[in-house]
Amino acid sequence: MADITPGHILQTGLGFWASKALLSGVEMGVFTELADGPQRFDQLSGRLGLHPRSARDYLDALVALGLLQRVDGMYSNTPETDLFLDRRKPSYIGGMLEMANARLYGFWNHLTEALRTGRPQNEARDETGPSPFEALYADPARLKNFLAAMSGVSHGGNLAIAKKFPWATAKTYCDVGTAQGDLAVQIALANPHLTGIGFDLAEVGPVFEEYAKANGVGDRLRFQPGDFFKEELPHVDVITMGHILHDWGLQDKKMLIAKAHKALNPGGSLVVYDAIIDDDRSKNAFGLMMSLNMLIETAEGFDYTGADCTGWMKEAGFRETRVEHLVGPDSMVVGVK
Repeated sequence: MADITPGHILQTGLGFWASKALLSGVEMGVFTELADGPQRFDQLSGRLGLHPRSARDYLDALVALGLLQRVDGMYSNTPETDLFLDRRKPSYIGGMLEMANARLYGFWNHLTEALRTGRPQNEARDETGPSPFEALYADPARLKNFLAAMSGVSHGGNLAIAKKFPWATAKTYCDVGTAQGDLAVQIALANPHLTGIGFDLAEVGPVFEEYAKANGVGDRLRFQPGDFFKEELPHVDVITMGHILHDWGLQDKKMLIAKAHKALNPGGSLVVYDAIIDDDRSKNAFGLMMSLNMLIETAEGFDYTGADCTGWMKEAGFRETRVEHLVGPDSMVVGVK
């Protein structure tokens, strides 16, 4: 008993302290401010508009959390925060954190209700007005920011798929639910012999085309508007679905996998990737928490194990399946027709 302490319980229970400290830092632009170089305490606190009562404790808390460095009284970014939290860099992932700060942080306060009712706890909680996604797609500026945020959180996995999957035998591919198109772009950049399609709702088209052109692959990528619930998927050698299946319930997951199987050329492959939960359901905490986030955000969505997904693929007629880790909590499940 002498070695048992409440430290882990307290750290987890009060974890929202550290979370909100980071999210507020992203909101205030702390890491972008420091991207040009170290700053003195008085200079940094003044530029951020921090109150004298809070400034030193807050900045030093970011140091203690490993989010900032302090040397000889000068504050600076860590290598990670400089790369990923400077709004001016293409590697910025703060868009997802901005959304977490503005939306998810408050919605998760209703997790207990979601656990007991099985109902979403976001803007659709009271069933009045349009869904958050309808409102999002109706506003081009907000939609562009949201799609960029999706690219930021998916970029590492996208790079891994572009390099790890055996693309040499393929000629064509389609990224279903492509959003800004980062997965389609990274595949094209790493595999010059391929031509690809980004498939998503029509409102996404201009954002996809701008992103593909900016990355120099606009000549090998085209956008195809469509609703994957209502229309057939393009006939290609490889279909990818990144962070798509977890948005939907079991029957819709199976329907999308079956549609992909039907659309693939003979010998083609479906590549599905999410924060795949380990089969023992005891190690990938991020994947399990993401599944709870789908409870908060969607009517029926949930994350799943590799065994779950390979089972659905085999049911749809795929002759071979495998699960392969990508990066962090993300893995891909591959089905070969």
